[in-house]
Amino acid sequence: MSAEHSKPAPHITHNQSAHRFETTIEGQTGYISYKERGDTLVYDHTIVPQSLGGRGVGSDLVKHALDYAREHNKKVVPQCSFVSAYINKHPDYQDLV
Repeated sequence: MSAEHSKPAPHITHNQSAHRFETTIEGQTGYISYKERGDTLVYDHTIVPQSLGGRGVGSDLVKHALDYAREHNKKVVPQCSFVSAYINKHPDYQDLV
């Protein structure tokens, strides 16, 4: 299988002090930020630098953030339209909302 068909998932870290999940690729940082409200995570912004656009970085970040919520028994408020659209395209995450 060629490299373009199986891109490795980016290394995503949880920056708890900044309340975001982030990844740095080629010196550019993309992230999804959140606010914590009790047992709920409000995902409010997904930011991917233009130079990283079209590579699925935003989707990788949202998937990571949603998996984190599931692993920690948190509900999700998809305030960011990108997160909302991702959940609509992946119904297996609907139970988090």
